[in-house]
Amino acid sequence: MPAPCPALIEPADVVGRYPAHGYTLPGLLQSRAAVLGDKPCLEFEHARWSYAQLDARMRRTAAWLAARGVRAGDRVGVYSANHPSTVSLLLGLAWLGAVMVPVNPEFGPAEAAYVFANADVSGVVCAGDRYERTMLACADLPRQPWIVANEPLDGAPGLAAEIDACSAPLPACAAAPEAPCVFIYTSGTTGSPKGAMHGQRGYVLTAEAFVVRLYLQPHDRAMCVLPLFHINALFYSLGGTLAAGATLVLVRRFSASAFWRVAAASRATTVNLIGAAATILAKRPREEFDAGHALTKAFVAPLDAFLLKTFQEEFHLPTLIECYGMTEIPGVLSNPFKGPRKLGSMGCVSPHLDPVLPQPELRVVDAQMRDVPPGTPGQLLVRTPTLMLGYFRDPERTAAAFHDGWFLTGDIAWQDEDGYYWFVARQKDIIRVRGENVAGAELDRVLSMHPDILEAAAIGVPAPLGEEDILAVVVPHPQARLDAQEVARWVASHLAPIKVPRYVVFTETLPKTATQRVEKFKLKAERDLLARAVPVTAQPA
Repeated sequence: MPAPCPALIEPADVVGRYPAHGYTLPGLLQSRAAVLGDKPCLEFEHARWSYAQLDARMRRTAAWLAARGVRAGDRVGVYSANHPSTVSLLLGLAWLGAVMVPVNPEFGPAEAAYVFANADVSGVVCAGDRYERTMLACADLPRQPWIVANEPLDGAPGLAAEIDACSAPLPACAAAPEAPCVFIYTSGTTGSPKGAMHGQRGYVLTAEAFVVRLYLQPHDRAMCVLPLFHINALFYSLGGTLAAGATLVLVRRFSASAFWRVAAASRATTVNLIGAAATILAKRPREEFDAGHALTKAFVAPLDAFLLKTFQEEFHLPTLIECYGMTEIPGVLSNPFKGPRKLGSMGCVSPHLDPVLPQPELRVVDAQMRDVPPGTPGQLLVRTPTLMLGYFRDPERTAAAFHDGWFLTGDIAWQDEDGYYWFVARQKDIIRVRGENVAGAELDRVLSMHPDILEAAAIGVPAPLGEEDILAVVVPHPQARLDAQEVARWVASHLAPIKVPRYVVFTETLPKTATQRVEKFKLKAERDLLARAVPVTAQPA
């Protein structure tokens, strides 16, 4: 069982113990290093960096980058699993007013090439096992970027040694609150990925807001298993840790089988998970669980009763915070740490610590952009100081993403009388069945609750009499004995008859984005999917 937590320090007091940072990333780290000095800041496998050491590493990285020719506004790609070099690169680039462009290391050469070309990177830092793939990705780029491995490779010294050997002077700090510091490429579930540009001010505001969302404490040890090419790990785990003056325990990649062993060995007190990873852990063999872990709180979305019960009662992890966010609008909604929390909700507005600063605003609107009353579903619109700066070199899609200054999330939601928001579906994830709208996300959740189903996705397919029928794409447990009729019965026991699938198809995997969202457009494009599906012979009563 985790040890009892010390008395909580209020978030404003946590952040208030450090000097002003000027809303830049170098300023954020320097303000913490000035107070914390030798306190551990970053741990990775067998290596450790204090706040003072990471501050020094940021400066040496900035000097090395400048010697490589990187200037304000330039972009540098990162093509690697989680690695401490990604942290020092983010900070060193921010010192120069330049931009980090992280790429999913699972991308193939063509996918990586798209991002590198779109961002027009001047250099790429990659993992050793991604060096050849990086060479292929960069081979046909109009501007040939320099390429350096972040660990020694085939006799080459690797990034750390190159930085240590660099004697170039440190340029004056060019960091600025409004300067872009990172491009996060969207999942591309409906088209080609877009580079969401985030500025240094937005990053720092998101980091400080996360101290509020998870009540991060200076003594916390945040285990980071999510990838640093994603908002959650990069802005919440890393940024939140720096804002709180806590310690980041960086893990190379998420491993379900090793999760509890690593948690126990690292003495981590907090972790961020996506719902898919939490579900995998909940369904793993219990002999992998290590009751010696020290985790007391987790940031998880989406969350359901099964996950809440499993983590609290079986894994002895008492506090789970459910939230909502997007690549373009980090840190907007969260269930309050001190409650009340509403299971299944997106939460309520996550405020920034300084009441003088603009706070996030939300609206729920109909098709004519008119506000709808509480309890009525509509599209969720957001205006927040952590909003992206736009999509890189894509004015058309940037303009299409906004209406009178409000960001169009494309999510259907509703607000209750207490100010909590509830997700219904993506606008493009609505299945039209016999004149009724059925939310694919609701079906996905219910299907995945079945004990013999690992994961599932519901899509619409053409119905003989017009509109659509529901097809459930199901990934069963390897040893499960499951048929289409049982799947339909399960849905019928939880939802209205109109939401019961007409077809079921079993598969080994689902196509997913880098952030583990199911790419339903790819399922819909599979020509033989319906032919392989099993019709439900009769709608269950």
